[in-house]
Amino acid sequence: MIRVVIAAAVVGGLVYYLRTRGASTATGPGPTAGGSASRSEGGPRAGGAGGERIVPVHVAIAQAGDLPVWLEGLGTVAAFQQVTVRPRVDGLLEKVLFTEGQPVKQGEVLAQIDPRPFQVALSQARGALARDRANLETLKKNYERYKGLAAQQLVAQQQVEEIGGQLGQAEGAVKIDLAQVAAAQLQLDFATIKAPLSGLTGVRLVDAGNLVRANDATGLVVITQVDPAAVLFTIPQDRLPAVAAASARGDVEVEVWNRDGSQKLATGKLAVLDNQINQTTSTLRLKALVPNPERALWPNAFVKAKMLVETKRGAMLVPAVAVQRGPQGTFVYVVGPDKTAQLRPVTVGLITANKAVIEKGLGGGEQVVVEGQNQLRPGGKVEPIEDKPAPDPKRSPTAKAP
Repeated sequence: MIRVVIAAAVVGGLVYYLRTRGASTATGPGPTAGGSASRSEGGPRAGGAGGERIVPVHVAIAQAGDLPVWLEGLGTVAAFQQVTVRPRVDGLLEKVLFTEGQPVKQGEVLAQIDPRPFQVALSQARGALARDRANLETLKKNYERYKGLAAQQLVAQQQVEEIGGQLGQAEGAVKIDLAQVAAAQLQLDFATIKAPLSGLTGVRLVDAGNLVRANDATGLVVITQVDPAAVLFTIPQDRLPAVAAASARGDVEVEVWNRDGSQKLATGKLAVLDNQINQTTSTLRLKALVPNPERALWPNAFVKAKMLVETKRGAMLVPAVAVQRGPQGTFVYVVGPDKTAQLRPVTVGLITANKAVIEKGLGGGEQVVVEGQNQLRPGGKVEPIEDKPAPDPKRSPTAKAP
């Protein structure tokens, strides 16, 4: 009886095994790692055609416009004029009449040297002049008298000639006296120290009560003219033809920015091109004159100068980041009407920091890829995302050839 039960259990298990195996064979294997679920993950993205992957890219529109070309150089602010005021006569500095750091006008009195010694010298010179003039008048009368007597043969001709010689000497003495009076007057004028130009005074270098001497090395004060201000900056010598051409066309605009280029301080015009290239640095030195009524520019401050040398009119413009370089030259990726990436060889005429001028290869209104080019291949599907307009090209730094 026990054997029958065991035999029935074995037969039942065998039958169940054979049935489940047959069902598995009929329906095929179930999902496994690398099966249909895996193919779903690695399959085409939603919206793809023919199993092709769609790449999202940022695009910009190629369009015609005007592109100002600016050359940039580092420079420093310099005073348009700067003078160290020094005494021109020796004497005691009696008064200092200017305030440090304040503006003064040309001809304004800055200081006074004790004038009394010079007034005394002027009085002496005037006295000598009066004496010699009186002597001259006497000799003139004697000469006329002796000429009349000589005509009547009452005196010898020799006496007339002697009186004439004395008259000539007296005339010379008067002329010397006049020069002495002018010199004494000039010394007295020099005792009053006046501003030779309009500008800002610096720190007072000598206090009242000190004995000063003509042309002291330190001087009394330094006056600096800061309006207009001069800006000295350099550019590479290769840019000389562009600058020379711009100067030939007329005034060349120069913008002055702070050292990090974040704020425009003033706008002026190019004034001078240096007459030689610096062989050590291969640079050309330029000078611009800039109105500075607000005194935003201060002598010896470091600045950036941007010079407008040309404006490209009606140029085909794209963002500079759209231009790529390959073994065959420069190219851009263009999004076609069917949203496929097209590799387009282009000829680049000029590149700034954020704009490129395309001379050949692009038409207005075409979409160029500005971000995501490294994922593209010619003919690949893309999903364009239009970028915001690029910043004003006038704010771009130095233009350069591709």
